[in-house]
This record gives sequence, C-alpha cells and structure tokens, in this order.
Amino acid sequence: MRSRNMYPEKRRSKEEYAVTLDFLPNGYPFDTKPSHRKTPIVQAIGKEHFTILELVPKKDIFLQPLEEVYIGDGKRDKIHHINGKLAVERLTPTAAAELKFVVKSLVEQNESRFVEFFNTARPLTTRMHQIELLPGVGKKHMWEILEARDEKPFEGFKDIRERVKLMPDPKEVVIRRIMNELSGKEKHLMFIDG
Repeated sequence: MRSRNMYPEKRRSKEEYAVTLDFLPNGYPFDTKPSHRKTPIVQAIGKEHFTILELVPKKDIFLQPLEEVYIGDGKRDKIHHINGKLAVERLTPTAAAELKFVVKSLVEQNESRFVEFFNTARPLTTRMHQIELLPGVGKKHMWEILEARDEKPFEGFKDIRERVKLMPDPKEVVIRRIMNELSGKEKHLMFIDG
C-alpha cells in the first residue's frame, strides 16, 4: 500500500495542463464496441503533478504526441472530458515510450521547483531524510547537501553538482525518482500526486 503524499497541501490539486503521450482516434484496439460507437482516447500526463490521465477529445479534434492541452475547470478548446487516472501499466506502447522523455522535459522546464526540494527537504524520521529517498543518494551525499545548502541555497542542478562532490546528476536523480513513483515502486510519494 502506498503512503500518503509527503506534501499534503498539494495532494488534492487538479491538473490544469497535460501533455499528450498518445492519441487513439479510434479508441483502444481491444475495445469490442462497433467502430461507430468507439470514442477517441488521449493518454496524457499532467504538467504539475505528473498524473497519468485518460482524456476524451472534442469531436473532430486530432492531437499530436507531446501536444499541450488545457484540462482545467475553465473552457477547454480540445478536451471534452477526463475519464480519470490511468495506471502506468495501462499506457499504450507509444505512450510508455514517450513517458520518460516528457518527464525529463517537465523537470527541465521546472528546474527551480526541484532545486527547491534540495533546499527545503526535511527529515522523515530520526533515521531517514527525504533526500535519502532519491535514487543513488545515501547518507554521505545527504550530509554534504545539507551542509552546502546551509552555507547558501542551491541555485540550479549545475550548482548542486558543483558543490556536492561525486553527487549523481541531480536532474537524472529526480527523473528516476519520478519514474519510480509513477510505476508504483516507491512507498513515499514526493513528486507525483498519488
């Protein structure tokens, strides 16, 4: 069973925008309905909370992979409605292939958000710190990160790499952590909205 998100204030937030991972104009191939009753489907990932979603586009709308679409509460120009969340194992092969590329792009676009994590991460228990939950980051790196940020907050991924000796690439560490959270491999959720 997954634990609750480590940032409860973000938990119930809705996605405003999503990035298309795959567009199925004739619905799922395994859908047994007659073709005239099949609904086009969009598999997408939310830009803010990395929520994997199944969307239904408006009539006569065709979407390209990696296209950004508005899915908020306001007037939507391309998406009719949201069917709900999707488990990563339900992604089509095309969507699954695009997933890491899109996560990498979203992390790069929002670098300051993830650098802020390194600047503000806190202990979970007396023996475990949030920073230690990042892949490839152990106690030694955790202490070096804490000491470096006490001197001066980190300004970017490059700054973290330069000030923490032998630190794995922080951008790649964050991407790996998000991918692990999406695939259900992590007990604690730090970056996705479970």
